[in-house]
Amino acid sequence: MGLPKRRTSKSRRDKRRTGKRLSAPSLSTCPDCGEPALPHHACPSCGSYKGRQVTSVTEE
Repeated sequence: MGLPKRRTSKSRRDKRRTGKRLSAPSLSTCPDCGEPALPHHACPSCGSYKGRQVTSVTEE
């Protein structure tokens, strides 16, 4: 079984981890109500998608 001869440096370790970060979700504004919504999804506040009402939203 092979074992490392030297300790992995912080720089080399962090270089390996650069692609593992999380990214914030991209939000767009709803053209009907102006609230932020995920792209290609129905708006959670008004229920419209591409100018049409697709879901009914109940007020709480």
